[in-house]
Amino acid sequence: MAPAIPHLYNGGAIPLSEVPVLDFAGFRQALISHVSGGERLSALFAAPAGSGMRLYAVLCSPLREQVELVSADAAGSYPSLTPDCPAAHWFEREIFEQWGILPEGHPWLKPIRFQPPRAGGREPQTVGVTGFFSMEGEEVHEVAVGPVHAGVIEPGHFRFQCHGETVYHLEISLGYQHRGIERALAGGPHRRTLCQVETIAGDSTVGHAAAYCAVMEALSGARAPAAAERLRAVAAELERMANHIGDLGALAGDVGFLPTLNYCGRIRGDVLNLTALVCGNRFGRGLLAPGGVAWGMDGARRDLLLARLDAVEKDLDSAVPLMFEAPSVLGRFERTGRLDAETARKIGLVGPAGRACGLSHDVRTRLPYSAYRFDILPTSTFHTGDCFARAYVRWLEVEQSIAFIRRQLSGPPPGENLLGQAGPPGPGLIAVALTEGWRGEICHVAATDEVGRFAFYKVVDPSFHNWQGLALALKGQQISDFPLCNKSFNLSYCGHDL
Repeated sequence: MAPAIPHLYNGGAIPLSEVPVLDFAGFRQALISHVSGGERLSALFAAPAGSGMRLYAVLCSPLREQVELVSADAAGSYPSLTPDCPAAHWFEREIFEQWGILPEGHPWLKPIRFQPPRAGGREPQTVGVTGFFSMEGEEVHEVAVGPVHAGVIEPGHFRFQCHGETVYHLEISLGYQHRGIERALAGGPHRRTLCQVETIAGDSTVGHAAAYCAVMEALSGARAPAAAERLRAVAAELERMANHIGDLGALAGDVGFLPTLNYCGRIRGDVLNLTALVCGNRFGRGLLAPGGVAWGMDGARRDLLLARLDAVEKDLDSAVPLMFEAPSVLGRFERTGRLDAETARKIGLVGPAGRACGLSHDVRTRLPYSAYRFDILPTSTFHTGDCFARAYVRWLEVEQSIAFIRRQLSGPPPGENLLGQAGPPGPGLIAVALTEGWRGEICHVAATDEVGRFAFYKVVDPSFHNWQGLALALKGQQISDFPLCNKSFNLSYCGHDL
Protein backbone atom coordinates (compact mmCIF):
# COMPACT_ATOMS: atom_id res chain seq x y z
CA MET A 1 0.00 0.00 0.00
CA ALA A 2 1.33 3.44 -0.93
CA PRO A 3 2.01 5.78 2.02
CA ALA A 4 -0.52 8.52 2.66
CA ILE A 5 0.35 11.91 1.21
CA PRO A 6 0.39 14.55 3.99
CA HIS A 7 -1.81 17.60 3.64
CA LEU A 8 -0.70 21.00 4.96
CA TYR A 9 -2.48 24.28 5.19
CA ASN A 10 -0.78 27.11 3.34
CA GLY A 11 2.05 28.34 5.54
CA GLY A 12 2.31 25.06 7.45
CA ALA A 13 5.24 22.84 8.42
CA ILE A 14 5.70 19.14 9.13
CA PRO A 15 8.71 16.96 10.02
CA LEU A 16 10.75 16.33 6.89
CA SER A 17 10.70 12.62 7.76
CA GLU A 18 6.91 12.57 7.25
CA VAL A 19 7.14 13.43 3.55
CA PRO A 20 6.49 10.08 1.84
CA VAL A 21 9.31 8.72 -0.32
CA LEU A 22 7.64 6.84 -3.18
CA ASP A 23 9.22 4.66 -5.82
CA PHE A 24 9.43 6.63 -9.03
CA ALA A 25 6.48 4.87 -10.66
CA GLY A 26 4.29 5.84 -7.70
CA PHE A 27 5.71 9.38 -7.69
CA ARG A 28 5.00 9.76 -11.39
CA GLN A 29 1.48 8.41 -11.08
CA ALA A 30 0.74 10.67 -8.11
CA LEU A 31 1.81 13.80 -10.00
CA ILE A 32 0.03 12.95 -13.24
CA SER A 33 -3.22 11.88 -11.57
CA HIS A 34 -3.35 14.82 -9.16
CA VAL A 35 -2.60 17.43 -11.83
CA SER A 36 -5.02 15.91 -14.34
CA GLY A 37 -7.60 15.88 -11.54
CA GLY A 38 -7.43 19.66 -11.13
CA GLU A 39 -4.54 20.21 -8.73
CA ARG A 40 -1.60 22.50 -9.50
CA LEU A 41 2.07 21.58 -9.67
CA SER A 42 3.47 24.51 -7.72
CA ALA A 43 7.03 23.22 -7.38
CA LEU A 44 9.14 20.31 -8.57
CA PHE A 45 12.81 20.26 -7.61
CA ALA A 46 15.72 18.11 -6.48
CA ALA A 47 17.71 18.34 -3.26
CA PRO A 48 20.46 16.28 -1.61
CA ALA A 49 19.23 13.48 0.66
CA GLY A 50 21.93 11.51 2.44
CA SER A 51 24.41 10.33 -0.17
CA GLY A 52 21.95 10.69 -3.04
CA MET A 53 19.36 13.05 -4.51
CA ARG A 54 15.64 13.30 -3.96
CA LEU A 55 12.86 14.81 -6.06
CA TYR A 56 10.21 16.83 -4.21
CA ALA A 57 6.85 17.93 -5.57
CA VAL A 58 4.46 20.51 -4.11
CA LEU A 59 0.86 20.06 -5.24
CA CYS A 60 -1.89 22.56 -4.51
CA SER A 61 -5.38 21.21 -3.92
CA PRO A 62 -7.89 24.08 -4.31
CA LEU A 63 -10.85 21.92 -3.28
CA ARG A 64 -9.22 21.00 0.03
CA GLU A 65 -7.55 24.42 0.35
CA GLN A 66 -4.41 22.51 1.23
CA VAL A 67 -0.90 21.71 -0.01
CA GLU A 68 0.42 18.20 -0.60
CA LEU A 69 4.05 17.06 -0.45
CA VAL A 70 5.48 13.96 -2.08
CA SER A 71 9.02 12.82 -2.92
CA ALA A 72 11.05 10.09 -4.65
CA ASP A 73 14.70 9.15 -4.64
CA ALA A 74 16.36 10.12 -7.91
CA ALA A 75 18.94 8.08 -9.78
CA GLY A 76 20.92 9.40 -12.72
CA SER A 77 17.87 9.38 -14.95
CA TYR A 78 14.12 8.79 -14.98
CA PRO A 79 11.29 8.79 -17.56
CA SER A 80 10.33 12.41 -18.20
CA LEU A 81 7.07 13.64 -16.70
CA THR A 82 6.58 16.38 -19.28
CA PRO A 83 4.91 14.33 -22.06
CA ASP A 84 2.10 13.41 -19.64
CA CYS A 85 2.28 16.50 -17.40
CA PRO A 86 3.28 19.59 -19.44
CA ALA A 87 3.40 21.73 -16.27
CA ALA A 88 6.62 19.85 -15.37
CA HIS A 89 8.41 21.03 -18.54
CA TRP A 90 10.40 23.97 -17.14
CA PHE A 91 11.00 22.25 -13.77
CA GLU A 92 12.62 19.21 -15.40
CA ARG A 93 14.94 21.37 -17.46
CA GLU A 94 15.98 23.15 -14.28
CA ILE A 95 16.62 19.87 -12.41
CA PHE A 96 18.79 18.56 -15.25
CA GLU A 97 20.73 21.81 -15.45
CA GLN A 98 21.34 21.98 -11.70
CA TRP A 99 21.98 18.36 -10.82
CA GLY A 100 22.53 16.39 -14.05
CA ILE A 101 19.51 14.14 -13.40
CA LEU A 102 18.31 13.25 -16.90
CA PRO A 103 14.54 13.24 -17.70
CA GLU A 104 14.61 10.73 -20.54
CA GLY A 105 12.20 11.59 -23.31
CA HIS A 106 11.90 15.29 -22.43
CA PRO A 107 10.78 17.07 -25.61
CA TRP A 108 13.11 20.10 -25.42
CA LEU A 109 15.92 19.60 -22.89
CA LYS A 110 18.19 22.65 -22.81
CA PRO A 111 19.37 25.20 -20.24
CA ILE A 112 17.00 27.69 -18.70
CA ARG A 113 19.68 29.69 -16.83
CA PHE A 114 23.17 28.50 -17.91
CA GLN A 115 24.07 28.31 -14.23
CA PRO A 116 27.24 26.66 -12.89
CA PRO A 117 26.47 23.02 -11.97
CA ARG A 118 26.16 21.86 -8.41
CA ALA A 119 27.71 18.62 -7.25
CA GLY A 120 26.96 16.07 -9.94
CA GLY A 121 25.47 18.66 -12.29
CA ARG A 122 26.34 18.73 -15.95
CA GLU A 123 29.06 20.91 -17.42
CA PRO A 124 28.02 24.56 -17.75
CA GLN A 125 27.58 26.15 -21.14
CA THR A 126 28.54 29.64 -22.19
CA VAL A 127 25.64 31.91 -21.34
CA GLY A 128 23.37 32.31 -24.33
CA VAL A 129 25.19 29.78 -26.51
CA THR A 130 22.72 27.00 -27.28
CA GLY A 131 20.99 25.30 -30.17
CA PHE A 132 17.81 27.05 -31.27
CA PHE A 133 14.83 25.59 -33.09
CA SER A 134 14.94 26.45 -36.78
CA MET A 135 12.69 26.16 -39.83
CA GLU A 136 13.50 25.79 -43.50
CA GLY A 137 11.56 26.84 -46.54
CA GLU A 138 11.12 29.58 -49.08
CA GLU A 139 10.42 32.95 -47.45
CA VAL A 140 11.07 31.54 -43.98
CA HIS A 141 13.26 33.89 -41.98
CA GLU A 142 14.60 34.21 -38.44
CA VAL A 143 14.53 37.29 -36.23
CA ALA A 144 16.75 37.50 -33.15
CA VAL A 145 15.98 40.10 -30.46
CA GLY A 146 18.15 40.79 -27.43
CA PRO A 147 19.57 40.00 -24.95
CA VAL A 148 20.45 43.71 -24.99
CA HIS A 149 17.29 45.78 -25.45
CA ALA A 150 16.51 49.44 -25.91
CA GLY A 151 15.95 51.39 -22.71
CA VAL A 152 16.53 50.26 -19.15
CA ILE A 153 15.40 46.65 -19.26
CA GLU A 154 16.72 43.32 -18.08
CA PRO A 155 18.40 40.92 -20.54
CA GLY A 156 16.58 38.16 -22.35
CA HIS A 157 16.82 36.68 -25.84
CA PHE A 158 13.87 36.05 -28.17
CA ARG A 159 14.28 34.00 -31.38
CA PHE A 160 11.38 34.15 -33.88
CA GLN A 161 10.84 31.75 -36.76
CA CYS A 162 8.64 33.56 -39.28
CA HIS A 163 7.02 33.10 -42.64
CA GLY A 164 6.43 36.59 -43.89
CA GLU A 165 5.04 38.49 -40.89
CA THR A 166 3.55 35.40 -39.20
CA VAL A 167 5.35 33.90 -36.21
CA TYR A 168 5.45 30.11 -36.35
CA HIS A 169 7.68 29.61 -33.33
CA LEU A 170 9.08 31.83 -30.58
CA GLU A 171 11.92 30.53 -28.45
CA ILE A 172 12.81 32.39 -25.24
CA SER A 173 16.32 32.09 -23.83
CA LEU A 174 16.94 33.47 -20.32
CA GLY A 175 19.65 33.18 -17.69
CA TYR A 176 21.78 36.18 -18.59
CA GLN A 177 21.76 37.48 -15.01
CA HIS A 178 21.70 34.33 -12.88
CA ARG A 179 22.37 35.53 -9.33
CA GLY A 180 22.51 32.35 -7.25
CA ILE A 181 19.79 33.44 -4.81
CA GLU A 182 18.75 29.90 -3.83
CA ARG A 183 22.35 28.91 -3.18
CA ALA A 184 22.78 32.00 -0.99
CA LEU A 185 19.65 31.18 1.03
CA ALA A 186 20.83 27.63 1.82
CA GLY A 187 22.53 27.51 5.22
CA GLY A 188 20.47 30.44 6.52
CA PRO A 189 18.66 32.16 7.95
CA HIS A 190 21.30 34.81 8.48
CA ARG A 191 21.31 38.60 8.70
CA ARG A 192 21.16 39.05 4.93
CA THR A 193 18.44 36.49 4.19
CA LEU A 194 15.44 38.81 4.32
CA CYS A 195 17.23 41.39 2.15
CA GLN A 196 18.06 38.68 -0.38
CA VAL A 197 14.44 37.55 -0.47
CA GLU A 198 13.25 41.12 -1.04
CA THR A 199 15.44 41.32 -4.16
CA ILE A 200 14.25 38.07 -5.79
CA ALA A 201 12.08 40.30 -7.98
CA GLY A 202 12.26 43.95 -7.00
CA ASP A 203 8.72 44.76 -8.13
CA SER A 204 7.41 41.84 -6.02
CA THR A 205 9.18 42.71 -2.77
CA VAL A 206 6.11 42.30 -0.58
CA GLY A 207 4.91 39.10 -2.28
CA HIS A 208 8.21 37.28 -1.77
CA ALA A 209 8.85 38.73 1.69
CA ALA A 210 5.39 37.58 2.81
CA ALA A 211 6.13 34.02 1.64
CA TYR A 212 9.48 34.02 3.44
CA CYS A 213 7.93 35.33 6.66
CA ALA A 214 5.25 32.65 6.50
CA VAL A 215 7.94 29.98 6.08
CA MET A 216 9.93 31.33 9.03
CA GLU A 217 6.86 31.53 11.23
CA ALA A 218 5.88 27.97 10.35
CA LEU A 219 9.36 26.65 11.10
CA SER A 220 9.62 28.51 14.40
CA GLY A 221 6.03 28.17 15.59
CA ALA A 222 5.57 31.96 15.71
CA ARG A 223 2.43 33.88 14.77
CA ALA A 224 2.15 37.43 13.54
CA PRO A 225 -0.36 39.73 15.31
CA ALA A 226 -3.65 40.09 13.45
CA ALA A 227 -3.03 43.81 12.93
CA ALA A 228 0.33 43.00 11.35
CA GLU A 229 -1.33 40.56 8.94
CA ARG A 230 -3.77 43.29 7.95
CA LEU A 231 -0.91 45.66 7.19
CA ARG A 232 0.95 42.94 5.22
CA ALA A 233 -2.15 42.46 3.07
CA VAL A 234 -2.56 46.22 2.55
CA ALA A 235 1.07 46.42 1.38
CA ALA A 236 0.54 43.45 -0.96
CA GLU A 237 -2.49 45.10 -2.55
CA LEU A 238 -0.66 48.41 -2.96
CA GLU A 239 2.12 46.48 -4.72
CA ARG A 240 -0.47 44.83 -6.96
CA MET A 241 -2.11 48.16 -7.76
CA ALA A 242 1.14 49.94 -8.62
CA ASN A 243 2.25 47.24 -11.04
CA HIS A 244 -1.14 46.71 -12.66
CA ILE A 245 -1.56 50.46 -13.17
CA GLY A 246 1.91 50.69 -14.67
CA ASP A 247 1.10 47.81 -17.01
CA LEU A 248 -2.19 49.36 -18.11
CA GLY A 249 -0.37 52.55 -19.00
CA ALA A 250 2.38 50.66 -20.83
CA LEU A 251 -0.18 48.63 -22.80
CA ALA A 252 -1.84 51.89 -23.83
CA GLY A 253 1.54 53.19 -24.93
CA ASP A 254 2.20 50.10 -27.04
CA VAL A 255 -0.85 50.90 -29.15
CA GLY A 256 -0.22 54.65 -29.21
CA PHE A 257 -3.04 55.66 -26.86
CA LEU A 258 -1.33 58.50 -25.00
CA PRO A 259 -4.02 59.72 -22.54
CA THR A 260 -4.03 56.49 -20.50
CA LEU A 261 -0.26 56.10 -20.88
CA ASN A 262 0.44 59.54 -19.44
CA TYR A 263 -2.13 59.31 -16.65
CA CYS A 264 -1.11 55.85 -15.46
CA GLY A 265 2.58 56.66 -15.35
CA ARG A 266 1.85 59.38 -12.82
CA ILE A 267 -0.80 57.42 -10.90
CA ARG A 268 1.58 54.48 -10.48
CA GLY A 269 3.96 56.86 -8.75
CA ASP A 270 1.14 58.01 -6.46
CA VAL A 271 0.49 54.40 -5.39
CA LEU A 272 4.19 53.77 -4.79
CA ASN A 273 4.15 56.84 -2.57
CA LEU A 274 1.32 55.27 -0.56
CA THR A 275 3.62 52.32 0.18
CA ALA A 276 6.32 54.81 1.19
CA LEU A 277 3.79 56.36 3.55
CA VAL A 278 3.40 52.96 5.22
CA CYS A 279 7.09 52.11 5.69
CA GLY A 280 9.33 54.78 4.17
CA ASN A 281 10.17 52.76 1.04
CA ARG A 282 8.22 52.93 -2.22
CA PHE A 283 8.69 49.19 -2.88
CA GLY A 284 7.91 47.99 0.65
CA ARG A 285 11.45 47.03 1.63
CA GLY A 286 11.98 46.80 5.34
CA LEU A 287 8.27 46.50 6.13
CA LEU A 288 7.76 42.75 6.60
CA ALA A 289 9.71 40.67 9.09
CA PRO A 290 9.20 37.22 10.62
CA GLY A 291 6.74 37.71 13.46
CA GLY A 292 4.91 40.69 11.96
CA VAL A 293 5.87 44.04 10.46
CA ALA A 294 8.66 46.41 11.40
CA TRP A 295 6.50 49.51 10.85
CA GLY A 296 3.17 50.27 12.43
CA MET A 297 0.54 52.81 11.49
CA ASP A 298 -1.19 55.40 13.62
CA GLY A 299 -4.57 56.96 12.95
CA ALA A 300 -3.21 60.07 11.25
CA ARG A 301 -1.21 58.14 8.68
CA ARG A 302 -4.11 55.74 8.15
CA ASP A 303 -6.45 58.65 7.41
CA LEU A 304 -3.91 60.26 5.06
CA LEU A 305 -3.45 56.98 3.18
CA LEU A 306 -7.20 56.54 2.71
CA ALA A 307 -7.60 60.14 1.52
CA ARG A 308 -4.83 59.69 -1.04
CA LEU A 309 -6.36 56.38 -2.09
CA ASP A 310 -9.62 58.21 -2.85
CA ALA A 311 -7.69 60.59 -5.11
CA VAL A 312 -6.00 57.66 -6.86
CA GLU A 313 -9.35 56.01 -7.52
CA LYS A 314 -10.81 59.22 -8.92
CA ASP A 315 -7.87 59.65 -11.30
CA LEU A 316 -8.05 56.01 -12.41
CA ASP A 317 -11.73 56.34 -13.20
CA SER A 318 -10.82 59.16 -15.56
CA ALA A 319 -7.87 57.42 -17.20
CA VAL A 320 -8.48 53.69 -17.60
CA PRO A 321 -12.05 53.50 -19.00
CA LEU A 322 -10.92 55.79 -21.82
CA MET A 323 -8.70 53.00 -23.09
CA PHE A 324 -11.34 50.28 -22.93
CA GLU A 325 -13.85 52.48 -24.74
CA ALA A 326 -11.55 53.43 -27.63
CA PRO A 327 -12.19 51.41 -30.83
CA SER A 328 -8.56 51.87 -31.91
CA VAL A 329 -7.36 50.23 -28.68
CA LEU A 330 -9.88 47.40 -28.80
CA GLY A 331 -8.93 46.71 -32.40
CA ARG A 332 -5.35 46.01 -31.29
CA PHE A 333 -6.12 44.25 -27.99
CA GLU A 334 -8.87 41.87 -29.02
CA ARG A 335 -7.87 38.49 -30.53
CA THR A 336 -4.16 39.34 -30.14
CA GLY A 337 -1.98 36.77 -28.37
CA ARG A 338 -4.79 34.35 -27.54
CA LEU A 339 -4.40 31.31 -25.31
CA ASP A 340 -7.25 28.90 -24.68
CA ALA A 341 -8.16 27.70 -21.19
CA GLU A 342 -7.07 24.10 -21.76
CA THR A 343 -3.58 25.09 -22.91
CA ALA A 344 -3.27 27.51 -19.99
CA ARG A 345 -4.29 24.78 -17.54
CA LYS A 346 -1.90 22.20 -18.99
CA ILE A 347 1.19 24.40 -18.84
CA GLY A 348 0.28 25.72 -15.37
CA LEU A 349 -0.29 29.39 -16.21
CA VAL A 350 -0.76 31.57 -13.11
CA GLY A 351 -1.89 35.05 -12.11
CA PRO A 352 -3.74 37.52 -14.34
CA ALA A 353 -2.46 35.69 -17.44
CA GLY A 354 -4.17 32.49 -16.29
CA ARG A 355 -7.31 34.23 -15.05
CA ALA A 356 -7.58 35.99 -18.43
CA CYS A 357 -8.02 32.49 -19.92
CA GLY A 358 -10.87 31.70 -17.52
CA LEU A 359 -8.80 29.85 -14.88
CA SER A 360 -9.89 30.69 -11.36
CA HIS A 361 -6.67 29.98 -9.48
CA ASP A 362 -5.82 32.76 -7.02
CA VAL A 363 -3.90 31.85 -3.86
CA ARG A 364 -5.80 34.51 -1.91
CA THR A 365 -9.06 32.62 -2.47
CA ARG A 366 -7.95 29.04 -3.15
CA LEU A 367 -5.36 28.72 -0.36
CA PRO A 368 -6.16 31.77 1.78
CA TYR A 369 -3.49 33.12 4.11
CA SER A 370 -2.90 36.10 6.37
CA ALA A 371 -5.79 38.61 6.35
CA TYR A 372 -7.24 36.95 3.23
CA ARG A 373 -8.57 34.16 5.44
CA PHE A 374 -11.14 36.58 6.85
CA ASP A 375 -11.73 38.91 3.90
CA ILE A 376 -11.69 36.83 0.73
CA LEU A 377 -11.50 38.78 -2.50
CA PRO A 378 -13.66 37.81 -5.48
CA THR A 379 -11.58 36.16 -8.22
CA SER A 380 -11.45 38.37 -11.31
CA THR A 381 -11.49 36.34 -14.53
CA PHE A 382 -12.22 36.76 -18.21
CA HIS A 383 -12.58 34.16 -20.95
CA THR A 384 -10.96 35.33 -24.19
CA GLY A 385 -7.30 34.74 -23.23
CA ASP A 386 -6.04 37.65 -25.37
CA CYS A 387 -4.31 40.96 -24.68
CA PHE A 388 -7.67 42.56 -23.96
CA ALA A 389 -8.44 39.96 -21.30
CA ARG A 390 -5.03 40.30 -19.65
CA ALA A 391 -5.51 44.08 -19.50
CA TYR A 392 -9.12 43.87 -18.32
CA VAL A 393 -8.35 41.42 -15.51
CA ARG A 394 -5.70 43.84 -14.26
CA TRP A 395 -8.28 46.62 -14.16
CA LEU A 396 -10.76 44.44 -12.27
CA GLU A 397 -8.07 43.52 -9.75
CA VAL A 398 -7.14 47.16 -9.19
CA GLU A 399 -10.76 47.93 -8.32
CA GLN A 400 -10.88 44.94 -5.94
CA SER A 401 -7.61 45.98 -4.29
CA ILE A 402 -8.91 49.49 -3.57
CA ALA A 403 -12.03 48.10 -1.91
CA PHE A 404 -9.98 45.57 0.09
CA ILE A 405 -7.57 48.21 1.41
CA ARG A 406 -10.48 50.34 2.54
CA ARG A 407 -12.04 47.42 4.41
CA GLN A 408 -8.76 46.49 6.11
CA LEU A 409 -8.21 50.06 7.31
CA SER A 410 -11.81 50.91 8.14
CA GLY A 411 -11.56 49.83 11.78
CA PRO A 412 -9.08 50.93 14.44
CA PRO A 413 -5.64 51.81 13.01
CA PRO A 414 -3.19 48.89 13.08
CA GLY A 415 -1.10 50.49 15.84
CA GLU A 416 2.63 50.86 16.35
CA ASN A 417 3.92 47.64 17.99
CA LEU A 418 3.26 44.93 15.40
CA LEU A 419 6.38 42.77 15.53
CA GLY A 420 6.02 39.60 17.57
CA GLN A 421 8.75 37.23 18.65
CA ALA A 422 9.93 34.77 16.01
CA GLY A 423 12.53 32.33 17.31
CA PRO A 424 14.98 30.28 15.26
CA PRO A 425 13.63 27.55 12.98
CA GLY A 426 13.17 24.11 14.50
CA PRO A 427 15.29 21.20 13.27
CA GLY A 428 14.24 18.58 10.73
CA LEU A 429 11.18 20.40 9.37
CA ILE A 430 9.83 21.34 5.97
CA ALA A 431 7.52 24.31 5.37
CA VAL A 432 5.57 25.48 2.32
CA ALA A 433 4.15 28.97 1.87
CA LEU A 434 2.33 30.41 -1.11
CA THR A 435 1.28 33.98 -1.70
CA GLU A 436 -0.46 35.68 -4.62
CA GLY A 437 2.02 38.16 -6.04
CA TRP A 438 0.81 40.62 -8.62
CA ARG A 439 2.06 38.32 -11.40
CA GLY A 440 0.56 35.24 -9.75
CA GLU A 441 1.42 32.38 -7.44
CA ILE A 442 4.67 32.65 -5.45
CA CYS A 443 5.90 29.44 -3.79
CA HIS A 444 8.62 29.13 -1.12
CA VAL A 445 9.71 25.75 0.27
CA ALA A 446 12.31 25.42 3.03
CA ALA A 447 13.67 22.43 4.92
CA THR A 448 15.89 22.58 7.99
CA ASP A 449 18.75 20.31 9.01
CA GLU A 450 19.41 18.84 12.45
CA VAL A 451 20.51 22.21 13.87
CA GLY A 452 17.73 24.30 12.34
CA ARG A 453 19.60 25.79 9.35
CA PHE A 454 18.17 25.73 5.84
CA ALA A 455 19.14 22.42 4.25
CA PHE A 456 17.55 23.75 1.07
CA TYR A 457 15.38 26.70 0.12
CA LYS A 458 13.33 26.60 -3.08
CA VAL A 459 11.69 29.64 -4.70
CA VAL A 460 9.24 29.56 -7.62
CA ASP A 461 8.37 32.99 -8.97
CA PRO A 462 5.21 33.25 -11.11
CA SER A 463 7.31 34.14 -14.15
CA PHE A 464 8.79 30.64 -14.00
CA HIS A 465 5.33 29.25 -14.85
CA ASN A 466 4.41 31.87 -17.44
CA TRP A 467 7.29 32.34 -19.90
CA GLN A 468 6.13 29.32 -21.88
CA GLY A 469 2.69 30.89 -22.07
CA LEU A 470 4.12 33.97 -23.77
CA ALA A 471 5.87 31.78 -26.36
CA LEU A 472 2.64 29.92 -27.12
CA ALA A 473 0.61 33.15 -27.32
CA LEU A 474 2.80 34.37 -30.20
CA LYS A 475 2.16 31.36 -32.44
CA GLY A 476 0.28 32.46 -35.53
CA GLN A 477 0.52 36.15 -34.61
CA GLN A 478 2.14 38.96 -36.53
CA ILE A 479 5.68 39.63 -35.32
CA SER A 480 4.68 43.28 -34.86
CA ASP A 481 2.32 42.07 -32.10
CA PHE A 482 5.21 40.87 -29.94
CA PRO A 483 5.75 44.09 -27.92
CA LEU A 484 2.07 44.20 -27.02
CA CYS A 485 1.89 40.50 -26.13
CA ASN A 486 5.11 40.72 -24.15
CA LYS A 487 3.81 43.67 -22.12
CA SER A 488 0.46 41.96 -21.55
CA PHE A 489 2.35 39.19 -19.70
CA ASN A 490 5.08 41.50 -18.30
CA LEU A 491 7.20 38.70 -16.86
CA SER A 492 10.27 39.05 -14.69
CA TYR A 493 13.73 38.10 -15.92
CA CYS A 494 15.36 38.35 -12.48
CA GLY A 495 12.48 36.49 -10.80
CA HIS A 496 13.20 33.65 -13.21
CA ASP A 497 17.01 33.85 -13.13
CA LEU A 498 17.47 32.94 -9.48
